[in-house]
Amino acid sequence: VQLQASGGGLVRPGGSLRLSCATSERAFSWYTMGWFRQAPGKERVFVAATSGSGGPLLYGDSIEGRFTISINHAKNTVFLQMNNLNADDTAIYYCAAGQRWSGSYAPGYDSWGQGTLVTVSS
Repeated sequence: VQLQASGGGLVRPGGSLRLSCATSERAFSWYTMGWFRQAPGKERVFVAATSGSGGPLLYGDSIEGRFTISINHAKNTVFLQMNNLNADDTAIYYCAAGQRWSGSYAPGYDSWGQGTLVTVSS
């Protein structure tokens, strides 16, 4: 199973981006779809997760209501809408999928995308 993340780029503080993660099979076949990020020199941290059926939503502590995770089943794609971005959001963002509910637990995910770089700078 392949995951292809895209949508990263350079954005000014306060701006928005929407990341996409295309899956090679039906999104709802995965129990968990999640996003993680890794800033330079730091560990990978949890951003958001939802069930493949579009059920529970879970967000990391640093998100503070600015990000929204969603699934388009027709396109087999998971989105991460990011608003009011700041410099602390600069990181490589990874999408991941798991066969069981893993939430913020990274080792619980079975497949990972290659990452897409988000840079927030003026």
